[in-house]
Amino acid sequence: MKTEWQTLQEKLSERFGSEMDYDAILFTIGLQELGKDYTKKFKKDEKLDVMHVAICTLLEPYEFYEFVGRDEDGWPHWKLNENLPFLDAKQQNKLIIDAIIEYFKKNNFL
Repeated sequence: MKTEWQTLQEKLSERFGSEMDYDAILFTIGLQELGKDYTKKFKKDEKLDVMHVAICTLLEPYEFYEFVGRDEDGWPHWKLNENLPFLDAKQQNKLIIDAIIEYFKKNNFL
């Protein structure tokens, strides 16, 4: 039996024509939230910023972040409501994967 994570990865791979790993999915979410074209070439620091948009978006429902608005370039910004509790790498991974799954469910993709 496939997990929701495996099903999501397969659906995204079909949609984008290549296998989607954890980082690629985060980047895709960030682009979606920015409303940017995924064919644009981003510099390394811009890619990290796009992934940060994804992380804030994913953790907002858990109330770790609160959306405060967009800047003049259209980039969203959040304020940190509370620090994340200490999580080891496995716990961090599970939290983000669970949040990714919920994000795609909320957007009727899964």
